[in-house]
Amino acid sequence: MSAAFNLPDNLTGTYAKQHATSNRSRQAIFRGAKEVIAEVGSYESNMAEISLRAQVSRATIYNQFADKAEMMEFLIDSEITRLTDLAIAADSREESLRRLSVEISQDLALRQMVESDPTDIAKLMTISDHPLWVKVHQSLVAIFGADSAGCGLILRWLIAQIASPITEEESATQAKRLVRTLI
Repeated sequence: MSAAFNLPDNLTGTYAKQHATSNRSRQAIFRGAKEVIAEVGSYESNMAEISLRAQVSRATIYNQFADKAEMMEFLIDSEITRLTDLAIAADSREESLRRLSVEISQDLALRQMVESDPTDIAKLMTISDHPLWVKVHQSLVAIFGADSAGCGLILRWLIAQIASPITEEESATQAKRLVRTLI
């Protein structure tokens, strides 16, 4: 499962344009969904409001996703990819960890879900063998090159910030300490 479909290099023309349009629609839908979730939480969010925020029709959303649950799963996958790319682009492991911490601590959709959707956020924070958690672990290994135990500690530190966000200063200080200790 991926937030964007990868098109083979040899495909061009109409199909490539449709593919690019589909990816733009998905990104708009994800932005709209995050805006709505930041205001009302995931449970109270609805496809009509998401389509308004995304400036796409509901039909476009349902052409992309079977239902709200599938859209939410792809949204999470897209966020994992976005955060991974953000961390990989950093100049150091410390900066990667700081960026991840700040993004998680300042995410308005997560903040709202903690308040309005405690059951959903508890499920989201529970590490499992679900493919999205496997992707998270693989991403941490790619970013930090740490062993499984080190990645586990990093992951648990980041998960804790969903329910108990920290300041940018705390993110920087704790990231520096974690990198020095673990990596």
